Amino acid sequence: MPALVLLGALVVYPIGYTLVRSLFDAGGSEFVGLGNYAEVFTDPDILVAVRNNAIWVAVAPTVATALGLVFAVLTERISWGTAFKLVVFMPMAISMLAAGIIFRLVYEQDPDKGIANAVVVGVHDTFAEASAYPGARPRPDGVLKPSGDGAFTAASPARPGSPADLALVGLPAAQLPEDARDAARAPAGDGVSGTVWLDFKPGGGGEPGVVDPGEKGLPGMKVEAVSGGKVVAEATTAADGTFSFPAGSTPRDAVLRLPASNFTEQYAGVDWLGPTLVTPSIIGSYVWMWAGFAMVLIAAGLAGVPRELLEAARVDGANEWQVFRRVTVPLLAPVLVVVFVTLMINVLKIFDLIYIIAPGPTQADANVLALQLYLSSFGGGNDQGVGSAIGTLLLLLVLPVMFFNVRRIRREGRR
Repeated sequence: MPALVLLGALVVYPIGYTLVRSLFDAGGSEFVGLGNYAEVFTDPDILVAVRNNAIWVAVAPTVATALGLVFAVLTERISWGTAFKLVVFMPMAISMLAAGIIFRLVYEQDPDKGIANAVVVGVHDTFAEASAYPGARPRPDGVLKPSGDGAFTAASPARPGSPADLALVGLPAAQLPEDARDAARAPAGDGVSGTVWLDFKPGGGGEPGVVDPGEKGLPGMKVEAVSGGKVVAEATTAADGTFSFPAGSTPRDAVLRLPASNFTEQYAGVDWLGPTLVTPSIIGSYVWMWAGFAMVLIAAGLAGVPRELLEAARVDGANEWQVFRRVTVPLLAPVLVVVFVTLMINVLKIFDLIYIIAPGPTQADANVLALQLYLSSFGGGNDQGVGSAIGTLLLLLVLPVMFFNVRRIRREGRR
């Protein structure tokens, strides 16, 4: 009787009250019948939550169970398996709130703060050269004009013996390279030459478009000579911003161009919490937490697998992959089902990670039913009728999985 009283107070009564409450309006005074359920299946935000729940159920338990199986098998083959299990299982000791905060920092867009983008940007910059002066641009009244795709081209052909002055602005002086020196006019010679410099100096002063004392050259800037739409010569500026082309290397109609590679914005990494990747990113944090749970249960089942069966398969000529696929996995099937069903029930109720990790602008894209239940009932919606309807829908989704689990447990008991 005490157990029945507790069960009724903590389980039966709340379920019954939720079912009744779902038939009334937001205030709970007017009977609306199935109106709240109609809203559940027509509201765009709730439909997004249903879709995301389906993605969670299909992906998260499968990936976590598969990783748990791989980890469990591998730990049997290494001498430090216990330490490995401890490390993989350790995230289970962290609350969902703490895990959410950790991964909110991991997925931070700024590579200086988020470790995920720090790794991505590091790998990207290893194989792709970063631009030298992102955001720099010519003066509106200067000789350089936009020529498409982020490049800037001189309005008139370059002339040997008449150095070109290619002034740029829009670049903070603090971001100049350490080897930047005071700009100097290129000496007149037999070939085309010129200077690329920052036409600005701290404190102001000077004449626009003229190399003034105190203004800095822009070293490492790529300069192209273009004739007939083709690059016929290339040069790179020195520490004082000067450059030159060998005599005779540039046709008379060649114009100078600063290619877009000088000005493209620095690669900032992946928008992990953007509308496209927010759900997969949060699923990744869930797998990080629960793969250890799956590993421990599967490892316990693996310990009970008769070793003579594995050895018999090896004696019969099976390789390790065949032993794993045809012997180990079938013998572990009951344990794998337990882990998979447990995780499936768990992800249907997922709330904490999404509420904490997903930023405000993309929270709607990462929405799930449990989060929508909270938002509809208490998080601004103030409609506990719709919230109760969502809770009832969640119950209906969990019931088939629970019935399957109960039947499986009874079947195992009869064996």
